[in-house]
Amino acid sequence: MEPDAHDHDALEIRALIARQFASLNWSPGTTGNWQAFANDFLPGAVLYPAARPPKPQTVDAFVQRMKGLAATSLSSFREAVVGNPIVHVFGSIAVAVGVCEIIENNTVANRGVEMMLFVKGDGAWRIVAQAWDTENAMRTIPEELLRADPNGPAPV
Repeated sequence: MEPDAHDHDALEIRALIARQFASLNWSPGTTGNWQAFANDFLPGAVLYPAARPPKPQTVDAFVQRMKGLAATSLSSFREAVVGNPIVHVFGSIAVAVGVCEIIENNTVANRGVEMMLFVKGDGAWRIVAQAWDTENAMRTIPEELLRADPNGPAPV
């Protein structure tokens, strides 16, 4: 069966999510790809990290915070997509839910859920808002989010 525009858009969004997570990977002697990370957001986009109470953060403020951590207490950081993000597209808007695994300083592993709002303009999908929360003993990731999306694997 020939993929339709929705399938193509969902693949583009999954590729963007994979790029986002990969851009925040570093180890001693390397840095995150901060510019690639920032380029996937529309100007004025907001991020809502897992800390509560929720406080909006700009992309630039988030990048500066991560750069500071990379230079001090966080010598390595790896974030990877788990499974395949769920993507819903309607016209030029979309939402995605993805599970990620985070390994800090090669020892601490956490999983979390990231939810993103996208818009498409000038032929490209961009993030306008992103929020995430971390799994813990009281809040585990639902099984349906851990299963692979039926639309196939995320592009590499």
